[in-house]
Parts: sequence; C-alpha cells; structure tokens
Amino acid sequence: MGVSEESLVPAAARASAPRQSSRSRDAQRHTWLIAFPVIALLLWAVVYPNAAVVAGSFENGLGHWREFAASPADREALRTSLVISVASVFAALAIGVPLAFLLGRFEFPGRRVLRAVATLPAALPPLVGVIAFLFLYGESGVVTRALQRTLGMEEAPWRLKGVGAIVFVHAYTMYVYVFLFVSAGLERFDATLDEAASGLGAGMWQRLRRVTLPLLMPAVAGSMLLVFMNALGSFSAPYVFGGGLRVLSTQILASKTNGALGLAYVETTVLALSAVAGLILFRWLDRKRKFASTGKGGRTRRVIRSRRAQLAMSVLAAMVVIILVLPHLMVVLVSFARDGAWTTQVLPPEYTLENYRRLFSERELWKPIINSVSMAVVATAANVVVCFLAAYLIVFRKFTGRRLLELLLALPWAIPATAIALGLAATFNRNDPATLRILLVGTFWILPLAYFIRDTPLVASAVESSLRQMDPSLEDAARGLGGSWFLTMRRVIIPAARPGLVAGALLAAVTAVGEFVASVVLYTHANRPISLEILAQLRALAFGTAASYSVLLIVLVLLMTLAARSFEERLA
Repeated sequence: MGVSEESLVPAAARASAPRQSSRSRDAQRHTWLIAFPVIALLLWAVVYPNAAVVAGSFENGLGHWREFAASPADREALRTSLVISVASVFAALAIGVPLAFLLGRFEFPGRRVLRAVATLPAALPPLVGVIAFLFLYGESGVVTRALQRTLGMEEAPWRLKGVGAIVFVHAYTMYVYVFLFVSAGLERFDATLDEAASGLGAGMWQRLRRVTLPLLMPAVAGSMLLVFMNALGSFSAPYVFGGGLRVLSTQILASKTNGALGLAYVETTVLALSAVAGLILFRWLDRKRKFASTGKGGRTRRVIRSRRAQLAMSVLAAMVVIILVLPHLMVVLVSFARDGAWTTQVLPPEYTLENYRRLFSERELWKPIINSVSMAVVATAANVVVCFLAAYLIVFRKFTGRRLLELLLALPWAIPATAIALGLAATFNRNDPATLRILLVGTFWILPLAYFIRDTPLVASAVESSLRQMDPSLEDAARGLGGSWFLTMRRVIIPAARPGLVAGALLAAVTAVGEFVASVVLYTHANRPISLEILAQLRALAFGTAASYSVLLIVLVLLMTLAARSFEERLA
C-alpha cells in the first residue's frame, strides 16, 4: 500500500513535536540554572539588608519614627538634604548646559583644548575633589589667602562652609553629567529644524525655547536625575564643608556612632525613600514631555569670524581651562609640601619628596593602597561575572523572573551609599545561618560586598547595551551547528559583550578604588582604604601626605583607564 506525501508531513510534525517540547523544557531548565543563583545572590545582598533596615526602623513600633518626627535635628537634615540636592541640580545645569552649547555649536580658537579638559572633574574621586577645593578655596586656601592679602583684609573674604559651599563643590564635580548628556543630545540634533524655525521668523531665544530645548529634554532630564541622586547621597562635601550643618547622609553616621541604631534605621529609610521619590518624579516629568526628531541629525558649528569675538572667546576658554585644571594642579603641588610647614603662607614654603618616599617605604602607609586595590579587584571581578550573566538572561532569555531581575539590578542605583552601608552593617553583624546572616562586619569582605552592590547597575547596564546590539539568532545558529553552551558563550556571546564588559569593569574599578561613603560606615583599621587614610592625614594636619595619597589615587584611575583601553585594543 502506498503512502501519500501529505500523510508524511503530519506524521513528521507529530514526531518532532515531543523533541521540540523537550528542547524547550531543557532551555527553560538551563535558564533557571543560571537565573536562580543570580537572583538569589541579588536578593540576599541587595534586598535583604535594606529590608532589615526597614524592619529595624519598626522594631519599637512607631517609636523611632515618632522620635525622628519630633527631632529638630532630623527635620533639619531632611530639609537641608533636599535643598542641597535641588540647588545642585540647578547649579550643574547652569554650568553644564551653556558649556555644552558653547563647545557643540561654535567653532573658535581653544575649543578643542577646552573640550578635552571639560570632563576632568570626573577623574577626581569625590573625596579628592573636596580636598582640592579645601586647599584652594578653604579659609586657609591659596585663592582665599591671596585675595585676602591683595585686598589687605584682616580676615578671609569668605568661609567655605554651609549650603553654599556644598553646592559650590557639587556644581564643579557634577556639571560633567549635564555636559556629557547635553553634548550627546546635540550630536544627534537635526540642525535643519533650527534652520527651518529661523526661516519662519523665529528669533534665537524662541528657537531655543520652542525647538532645541524640547528635543534635548530627555538628555537634560537624565542628567538632572543623575545629579539629584548623587547630591542626595553625597557624603564627602557635607562632611568636610558642612560645619554644623546637618544632612541625612552625615546624620545617619552620627546616630550610628552614638548608638541610636533605631533612629539611624529610620533616617536611612527616609533617605532611601527620598531617593526613590526623586527617581519617580524625574521619570514622570520626562514622560510628560516627549518630543522626537524625524531627521537624521547632524552637526553644524558656527564659525566665529569677528576678531574681537574670537579674542573674547579664547580668553574665556583659557579662564575656564585654568579653573577646571586648578584643583588637579593644586593637589599635585601640595603633595610635595613638607608636612607641618604650611601654616599662614599663601603657598607651601617648603617642598620635598619625603611624602612619596614614606608612602612607598613605610608599610603602615602602604597598607591602605594595597587594601583599596585588592578590594576593588575583588568587587569588580564579582560585578563582571554576575552582571554578565544577568545581562545575558535579560537580553536573550524569556522567563518568569526576568522583571524581578531587572528590578534587582537597578535597585542599588536608587539607594544612597550610606543606606546600603548601614543595611549591610545591620544584617551581616553576626553568624546566624537560620536567617541567612554571615559575620562580615569587621572583616575584609564587608567593603568589597558594598562596592559590588554599588557598582552593579553600572556594569549591568553597560553589558546589556552591548548585548542588545547582537542579533539573537547568532546564538541559535551556533547551537544549531553543534556548539555547546560554553563554546557558544566563549566564541559568540562574550565577544559581543566585550565592549560593555570592559567599560563596565573600568567604571566599577575606578568607583571602588576611590569609594568613601560606604567605607566610612563599614571600615576597620585593618581594611581601611585610601580614602579613609586621606581623611586621617587631613585630621592630623599632614596636608602633604594627604595630597600625595590623592595624587596616587588619581594616577591609579588613569592607569586603570589606560589598561582598559589597551586591553580592548588588543582584543579587537
């Protein structure tokens, strides 16, 4: 009896259906073999400590919350934190937006040099930037004393303390976010829209208000959010320049130091809620104004031809370059000053190489350097492994826990470092396997864990952006050709993720090696990092040693950047 061709097709389909179902189940099982440990680790390291803080704030019912509400100091800290954060946003916008327009829209002598140094403040670790401002503009700073002597004043013309001082430091260190975001937006801006509006009779300010700024709003809103979050969780500037001023980040440390842990938990919860509220607000404002350009973009810079205007722009560019470079140069200069010799003089009177010699020869001074580098390496290695697997799951796998994984990766970005540190201190302060607690406080490992948590969003977003540029069918093709999962991962997925892995690892390492906020809450003398040693040397009035540590920190950041670029070029 003959068998028709039509009858064979359904039979083949029925025969292949169980195999396809089996492959689908195998794929789901394989996905969960990767996803389960990643999600479990993030729940344990990110959610559990913060949940412990929230639970600790209610350990006395609403008693600690009533204590917070009744405390004038805590109300002042909350109010001041929000004022500083909002003021820092406007200050960063006031510097970053005009600078981005100046360098993105106009061609003039000195533009390339100014553009090259415009991002220099980002190379200064937060505490080093604060120290540079202390040496320059503090009550005994170089600029302050020079102005005082020039004008013949008996007292310093200003005191670098309070809200104004903190916002001043934030404006210098955080305008870079605005500048980079707006510059990127201008790169994609379609200049023909501006020309069309001009042809319709719109003036310069009308075009700026009705065309340019609306199209740049996503970039502006993103940079505003970044500045707000960083300013809200800022610790270095309020700690050094706050004087008697209270902000939530420093108030948490004060409450913890005084043994008022319940109140510290409430303050931490309020700080985290403020950050989340800011995140939601900025996202809402961004969604309220959506504009899109249908052009392909393009850059058109106006060449300034007037000799007088060129001279004015060149002088302005030179002044801005000096202002931007001065903090770096000041730290380098003071690093050669002899400890204890700089008192009432404008500049240090004696210079020596002794600070660097002691730094590299005395074991007690060398230990913080080893600590910072080793802890940054451990934390970055963990970030690379965990964030790569997480990004791979988010981009290429569909499973029920995908949304949860995305939330867990983004959560540390919305929680200030002080809150993360106190959560770790409250959770991992004893061995209790029944409650998944391990004694990490007082050990080497508590700080790498804090660095790992803080840098997870950076690395994950960098890797995810690289993987999204890869065609998902390439993985299926590799598996279809007989490649195992490990071979496919090594030959296809990892090469595609490599740019994001290198960039994310660099950001994580640079952030970790100069981290101060979480370190000041969790460190011990044995694992103290460079940032805490810098603060200790400042307290001992050893300005030269503190500055030499700061220079070393800057050099470490530059070396990491060069190593990452060299590694990427060799792989490419």
